[in-house]
Amino acid sequence: MMQRRQLLGTAAGLAVAGTAVMGGSRGAAAQSGALRIASVGPMTGQYAAFGAQLRAGAEQAVADLNAAGGVLGQKLELEIGDDACDPRQAVSVANQMASRQVKLVAGHFCSGSSIPASKVYAEEGVLQISPASTNPQYTDAGAWNTFRTCGRDDQQGQVAGAYIAKTFPGKKVAILHDNSAYGKGLADETKKALNAAGTTEAIYAAYTPGERDYSALVSRLKSAGIEILYIGGYHTEAGLILRQAKEQGMPVTLVGGDALVTSEFWQIAGAAGEGTLMTFASDPRKRPSAAEVVERFRAKNIDPEGYVLYTYAAVQIWADAAKKANSSDPRKVSDMLKSGGPWNCVLGSISFNKKGDVTTPDYVFYVWKNGSYAEV
Repeated sequence: MMQRRQLLGTAAGLAVAGTAVMGGSRGAAAQSGALRIASVGPMTGQYAAFGAQLRAGAEQAVADLNAAGGVLGQKLELEIGDDACDPRQAVSVANQMASRQVKLVAGHFCSGSSIPASKVYAEEGVLQISPASTNPQYTDAGAWNTFRTCGRDDQQGQVAGAYIAKTFPGKKVAILHDNSAYGKGLADETKKALNAAGTTEAIYAAYTPGERDYSALVSRLKSAGIEILYIGGYHTEAGLILRQAKEQGMPVTLVGGDALVTSEFWQIAGAAGEGTLMTFASDPRKRPSAAEVVERFRAKNIDPEGYVLYTYAAVQIWADAAKKANSSDPRKVSDMLKSGGPWNCVLGSISFNKKGDVTTPDYVFYVWKNGSYAEV
């Protein structure tokens, strides 16, 4: 979903990716014939909160599957890879995972990482199911190996643009993005839907991610009388921009995408985050299909917010498809995923189209109040 972190180097990715966190040591795994799968995302850096979500979901899924006997009579071993949401590091980690002969990668998080990594996985025979990469290019490329358990930016942006036009008629709107594959893609799709609904934004501009002072940008927004601010980007910058806008006395309402679905947004924005709106799928924690798994997470003091359950579902669906195909061969599992659904998982019932996209995305709006978010 982004292209801004500096390359941390092969060693950084390897330090995390080389750790077998479930299923025993690598030597023991080789002797027992364990199946290796992986979860890759921003385990370090400013988006590490999302990496933690992916890791928690994958670890619990592997633990549950191993407790039930594994997959095809084999235990699972989970590798964790850190791409820091950097495209170059993502390619490096993807090559590492391919060399470890993983059957599945439940990841990456950022579209800007998933897209280049998917090309490595396609060449090396690795199946990829992203729980969070929403840029259409990820699956539109038509590779045999790309799937996602989340929706797409063109679906999310359509909901956002139509909602803004209907809910805030006559208000001055600004659309900002961070130039990442995720942020700009989502902003462009929202702009398209907003314009189609008859509203033209007063400002459409990019900001530089990773900065601490956005006062110049805020001053520009204030001078233009912006009342509704849509940000295609991540919670760190969105929280800062909003807080600094409120400090300048702007009565602005922030609207964003699924990258605001983390408690860290409120930690950054503070009380300025009150009333912030964002798009995300209907709360997976409240679905009957997730009830037992949610209890297991909460027993460990883990709130399975954001993409935790989307990652769990990626591993769960892969396991069911492998069992149905009676093979862990990634190409056979891919064929089964596209033809053998629907798949019952913690998210409910999921089917994939020929591209690897879910056939029934369900984006809704959430609002932040008193430090937590709930569906509107």
